[in-house]
Amino acid sequence: MSETSYTYSFDARKARTEFFRLMPISLFVLAFGAAFGLAAIQEGLSPLQAILMSTTVFAGASQFAAVDIWGAEVSVLPLIAVVFAINSRHLLMGASLYPMLKTVPPGQRYAMLLVLTDANWAVSAQEYQAGRHNLEVIVGGGLVLWLAWIAGTALGVYFGGLLQNPKTLGLDMVLGCFLLAMALGGKKTPRVLMAWLVAGAASLAAWRWLPPNMHVVAGAIAGGLVGLFWLEPEVRARTAGEGTDDH
Repeated sequence: MSETSYTYSFDARKARTEFFRLMPISLFVLAFGAAFGLAAIQEGLSPLQAILMSTTVFAGASQFAAVDIWGAEVSVLPLIAVVFAINSRHLLMGASLYPMLKTVPPGQRYAMLLVLTDANWAVSAQEYQAGRHNLEVIVGGGLVLWLAWIAGTALGVYFGGLLQNPKTLGLDMVLGCFLLAMALGGKKTPRVLMAWLVAGAASLAAWRWLPPNMHVVAGAIAGGLVGLFWLEPEVRARTAGEGTDDH
């Protein structure tokens, strides 16, 4: 009988700690959710529809894109294509967590990924790069962000009239600044910098010449390919070691 050399042991107490750790970011999500709730009402969704969308979908950028093309007759295929394009980065985000997720039972594994966001993924990925395993931030941090998104949507639905032009607050820049801070705080080697440059160049090119929202896909794939084919030697060794079976 084979047994993996590394098995992840999930710590519920640490998940609670991560819940409070990401609470400051959840305040931004609350405000951004309020902006979505207001936009949803303005585009014709009912309060219940807007809140149910935030509860079951939990994908800010793609929800904004969905309400932009909402109408009396919603074109389902274009809607699916837009949402998939914006959220396709989660394919690479989930793959990057595989060294930790592969020893977690499938039911728990996919339940964790339901609350995967850019913010809690960035924290987990940065700690993994430093040699620490932290899936608790996916669960604890994801839950606080999910609850804040739902609460924010409800606020926007029922009190959105108090905030007529949420774009003037620059809320869309907060998460970008957070992710930039996480990236700058991580390990900066020639390979990492090259991944940044390739992803950035691909995103700009896609933004200039491809259909809307394709820059997200192009940047994620380009940067991911750099990581796939040009891994750090120590990361490659650690990944190989975690996948070794003892017979």
